[in-house]
Parts: sequence; structure tokens; C-alpha cells
Amino acid sequence: MLAHCLPLTSCCAAGFLTGYRPLLVLRQFVRHESETSTSLVLERSLNRVQLLGRVGQDPVLRQVEGKNPVTIFSLATNEMWRSGDSEVYQMGDVSQKTTWHRISVFRPGLRDVAYQYVKKGSRIYLEGKIDYGEYMDKNNVRRQATTIIAALTRKKHMPR
Repeated sequence: MLAHCLPLTSCCAAGFLTGYRPLLVLRQFVRHESETSTSLVLERSLNRVQLLGRVGQDPVLRQVEGKNPVTIFSLATNEMWRSGDSEVYQMGDVSQKTTWHRISVFRPGLRDVAYQYVKKGSRIYLEGKIDYGEYMDKNNVRRQATTIIAALTRKKHMPR
């Protein structure tokens, strides 16, 4: 893990974030049925995402009636590569692609701290899982959405 990161799990009076408990592995058990046997075999699987990037907008706290509240924000990650053939780097030789990720934080303590302390432009590291879902838009059209469900978030103290 990144030693110079501070966790977003709780906050002390001095304004520093404390109380990190690492998330080592996300595990799920999947049941498979055999056609020749009535027994079930348990298998481990892994759905884990690690992101390091900059927050695109201040987080929003949402709550739909009857559901748990959630903190939502976007996170940009950048991929850079050299596109030129010369051995000397020049400004035009570097290409970049930015990918935007929708982040949702459901865990009660983490959700509240993320809402309060994560701001637009913050550089953060997070771990979580990827979730593919569907929803109905305002025109009653079914849409697909990809979301990262954050389980651990750490703010990086680096200049913008």
C-alpha cells in the first residue's frame, strides 16, 4: 500500500485522518451445481478495483426513500504513453487518455468522511469493487451504469 497516504475513515481534532483498517481481499463464494451430482462446490472469486486519481466534483450525499444513503463523486485517472520514435522526449511525443469513474460510498463511517473531506481536485487512492447495474431514466428508458463501490479511500497529500 502507499505509505504516504492518509485514510478517510475518521478525523481527529487537528484535522488529520486516522483509524485505517486495511482491506486485504474482497472474497465472494460462488455456487456451481454439477449436472451429475446434487452437491454444491464453493469457489472463491475476486472483484477488486484500485484507483489513484483526482476528484472531478465535490461529493454529493443522496438518499432514496427506503434505501441506504450514499456519497457519490467522479474520479479521473490518466493513462500516458510515449508516441514518438526519438530517444529524446519532446512535449508532442506524450499522449494521454483520461478515464472517468463513478464512485459510490455506502459504508456508514467512510461515506460520511468522504462527503465531508473529499473535494474537487483532491488526489485520492481507493479500493473497492466494480458494479454493473441498470436503471430507468426520466423517459422510462432502461440504461446501464458502471459504478465503483468504494470500501477504502485514502487522501493523498500532494500539490494540485
